[in-house]
Amino acid sequence: MQAILPSSPVDLPAHALLDDPAEWPAFGHALDAAAPAGRWQSQVAIEGMHCAACAFTVEVALMQVPGVLEVQVSAASRRARVVWSAVRVKPSRWFAAAAAVGYRLVPAGDIAARAQRAQVTRMALWRWLVAGFCMMQVMMYAYPAYIAQPGDMTADAAQLLRWASWVLSLPVLLFSCGPFFSSAWRDLRARRIGMDLPVALGMAITFVVSSAATFDPAGPFGHEVYFDAFTMFVFFLLTGRWFEARLRDRTAGALEALMNRLPDSIERRDVDGSFSRVAVRRLAAGDVVRVLPGEAFPADGTVIEGDTSADEALLTGESRPVPRPCGAQVLAGSHNLDAAVQVRIDAVGPGTRYAQIVALMESASIDKPRLAQLADRVARPFLGVVLAAAALAFVVWWPTDHGKALMAAVAVLIVTCPCAFSLATPAGMLASAGTLARGGMLVRNLQALEALASVDTVVFDKTGTLTRDTPRLERVYCRRGIRPGDAVELAAALGAQSLHPAARALVGAWNAQYRMPPAWMVSDLTEHAGQGLEGAAWQGAVGARLPRRMRLGAAAFCGVAPLQVEAAQVHLSDEGGWVASFVLAEDLRDDAVAAVRALGAQGLAVRLLSGDRGAAVHDVAGRVGIPQAQGDCLPEDKLDALRQLQAQGRRVAMVGDGLNDGPVLAQADVSFAFGRAVPLTRARADFIVLSESLASIPQAIAQARRTLRVVRQNLWWAAGYNALCVPLALAGLLPAWLAGLGMAVSSLVVVLNAARLAVPSGGGR
Repeated sequence: MQAILPSSPVDLPAHALLDDPAEWPAFGHALDAAAPAGRWQSQVAIEGMHCAACAFTVEVALMQVPGVLEVQVSAASRRARVVWSAVRVKPSRWFAAAAAVGYRLVPAGDIAARAQRAQVTRMALWRWLVAGFCMMQVMMYAYPAYIAQPGDMTADAAQLLRWASWVLSLPVLLFSCGPFFSSAWRDLRARRIGMDLPVALGMAITFVVSSAATFDPAGPFGHEVYFDAFTMFVFFLLTGRWFEARLRDRTAGALEALMNRLPDSIERRDVDGSFSRVAVRRLAAGDVVRVLPGEAFPADGTVIEGDTSADEALLTGESRPVPRPCGAQVLAGSHNLDAAVQVRIDAVGPGTRYAQIVALMESASIDKPRLAQLADRVARPFLGVVLAAAALAFVVWWPTDHGKALMAAVAVLIVTCPCAFSLATPAGMLASAGTLARGGMLVRNLQALEALASVDTVVFDKTGTLTRDTPRLERVYCRRGIRPGDAVELAAALGAQSLHPAARALVGAWNAQYRMPPAWMVSDLTEHAGQGLEGAAWQGAVGARLPRRMRLGAAAFCGVAPLQVEAAQVHLSDEGGWVASFVLAEDLRDDAVAAVRALGAQGLAVRLLSGDRGAAVHDVAGRVGIPQAQGDCLPEDKLDALRQLQAQGRRVAMVGDGLNDGPVLAQADVSFAFGRAVPLTRARADFIVLSESLASIPQAIAQARRTLRVVRQNLWWAAGYNALCVPLALAGLLPAWLAGLGMAVSSLVVVLNAARLAVPSGGGR
């Protein structure tokens, strides 16, 4: 989508395209069934934002627009999530509200946003280069004044050097300092104190005092100029901000890389069998498209002609190419590698796994963890304290030395900017979220990283978690007069509308043998969590035969006696009683044993809770090395067991398949939804495991512990830096250039420390 954005702060007509309901899905999704007239959640990028105070300003401005229901802004990712009522307000209104306070909103993922971001980056580089060049020249002119002895320089020569320094400082003031002054002016207009206000005041005071000394050498400030300090701290601040932005973009780059995976257009088969290129947004379920090697698949679908392999690294964490022969499923956002294939579209837009993943990552990039919220609350009033401290330094030193009084105030203004404090938490959290995403695990809630670092117990579900997603149908037992194939056909008809692994196993067994849909029709299907499926089934035309009331699931649910076998089993019954029993063979995931051992090496207790038969559960527990296991659990039994653990003071992480474990996943301190078939948009888990690897669980815990350590290091560094430098600045012992260097280095250290989290942990302690 090409958004049209304002040339003036309140240019509503320029936002007219955004008011078209057809454009809203491009940067958000409906929260109500009444779309497009209900509530919408939109994701936007924010231009011109530098700090937590900017984020607060945008939040307040948007929340003042009638019809805007909720706003969350992240200073670290420079993105916002806006919940608004389509009945009461249109996007142009809240876009203009942000523009009115000096911040430009751009729909997330917009091509214009990426181009504008590149332009801003180039301009920042030019500002830095100008500041660096002028700083070196000014230092060259200032050097004689530092080394000259009395009588070495005439007054005219000294004044000439001052004028040269003044001329070279002008480009720094008018060009390089632009972002600081514009941000400060924006905050003053909004009657707020932002983090750039103290810095801008320090720059302005230093230049004005030095200019006064240059124009009036005999005046009260004529004995010394500070152009060298002025250009140096501007250069240092811009250096820190440049590196900070680059590192932040790199650590949060997983979201950007994922959002740009879909192609703009694709070849679609027309009625006459020819192919023509159309925009991806025009595709619908049932369309057939041709995907060439090197192109991304535009939607979820099935390969109907050709064999190829796909790169699904950013979607599942699988770094190796995945074979995708004829008949295989392909995912939107994955790349076709080997050959041209034709794909029948199964799901488009918000219904694709790609869209669900992007929505989760966008949500995580904007969430504010508890420590970040605390830092923001502390940072805003701290800015008022900064101004008061600068005023105190000025008052204390004014009677002794006017120039030193002003420079001490400038040093306090610059050195105490709480940028490092505000970046300490979100920089680390975003770096870890990006690392986990590249490994095939999505973080739905950044706060969960903090909680995950403190867990001491991990509870696993069995089916689809410790075992593979889909078990194998091993044997079929039927009542007299029913053939095994007929029983499988009826069970597959019931299971076709379920995502439970046992249901998928029966559907897969039928499809593998017959490659055609079951002849049975099913209606009024109800899925009872943790028990099974119930519905009416019939064959032939409607009314030709009376529907049979069928149940498929656990023995107790179907009213039958379980088989005397230890393997997993599913039963089928009707009004007349038992119809068939299906024995399913469950294969452990390849890394299940290694993952359980890794958790134990991290000092974690591991348990197994499952709704399957106790014998099968204990068999799996013994094979993977879990000492405590409990089977025959209904969902409420799992919930009770989890609450008992928490009552004992344990911090519990629950790992389930996300299908019938909703209550227990919600109750756990931290939860993982395992399995690629999980409906991502409805999952209640804090972490979504997209890969097929159980090793991602101990790796995530190790990464969370590293994250919390790094965040605490950042907070201690920010606090210690201020505790050391503020007294020095108040005492007049910290020159302005060194204050600028200290502020830049403090923010840079925080971001560099957080950038270490971009390297995955080994899963150890």
